[in-house]
Amino acid sequence: MALPEEFHEIAKRVNNWGRWGAGDEIGTLNLITDEVVRQAAAGVRSGRRVPLALPLRQDGVQTGMIPGRVNPLHAMVQTNQELFGPGTVACSDDVVTMGLQAGTHWDALPHVSHSGRIYNGRPAHTVSAHAGAEFGGIDKARHVVSRGVLLDVARARGVDRLAGDHAVTPEDLAAAEEFGAVRVRAGDIVLVRTGQVQVYLAGDKHGYGYPSPGLSVRCPEWFHARDVAAVANDTLTFEIFPPEIDNLWLPVHALDLVEMGMLQGQNWNLEELSTACGEERRYAFLLSAMPEPFVGATGTPVAPVAIL
Repeated sequence: MALPEEFHEIAKRVNNWGRWGAGDEIGTLNLITDEVVRQAAAGVRSGRRVPLALPLRQDGVQTGMIPGRVNPLHAMVQTNQELFGPGTVACSDDVVTMGLQAGTHWDALPHVSHSGRIYNGRPAHTVSAHAGAEFGGIDKARHVVSRGVLLDVARARGVDRLAGDHAVTPEDLAAAEEFGAVRVRAGDIVLVRTGQVQVYLAGDKHGYGYPSPGLSVRCPEWFHARDVAAVANDTLTFEIFPPEIDNLWLPVHALDLVEMGMLQGQNWNLEELSTACGEERRYAFLLSAMPEPFVGATGTPVAPVAIL
């Protein structure tokens, strides 16, 4: 089924192809300039550090809904082995097999395609089974450190967690700005809290993924207008699931990654950050969210830290 005209109209309005040159592979990360980082670092006050990653574990968030996206399978390959003879220093080593998007992660720009294209007009077939992503792989996103802004949509609406059928709108984002007395600006990394991760933390990983609140198809235009560098939230699917428009699956993925060239993150635990921001009465912070540089990968685990 072809994508509807409504989708294509939004795509035209948010499209960044060629904005940073025909060879660009990092999209809106170009908006994180040295000055943006300097100002973000200068905003650190208390030094309070808040981790935002879920633990990587075999009984993690994945349920098998997405084939091949396995939770981390961890094994020891040696335990206290004296490699250089009896009485020498002993070593223990591990190995892990996992989907790169299995836990708290970034989606790289080629993670999705539509109409045969990925970001900057590259052909979708440049992502191959043998080499992975020829263009725009997560290894190209070499430094993801900027001012982070928590848009606590749930708290701004007076609830602890949004309902499963709630599509987060631009109006919700603006209301969360007002709630946090903060203004999203160019180069920011925006974290959108719905409270949905509470479902997983309570032990219901099936309920965590479906139904799920998430971003509306209208949100990419808001991010584009603010020149946001990257967006992450506390859900499995990132966008409202099931979709708000019948049979239009993952349109926000396509608009963010393909049209805008904007990294997006999922399964971020924003609960402790929500508490910390409320206690310190500030919703902007220095955010370090460095990707693991898997060459040609379409996503990566990440262990983000907010520094207030």
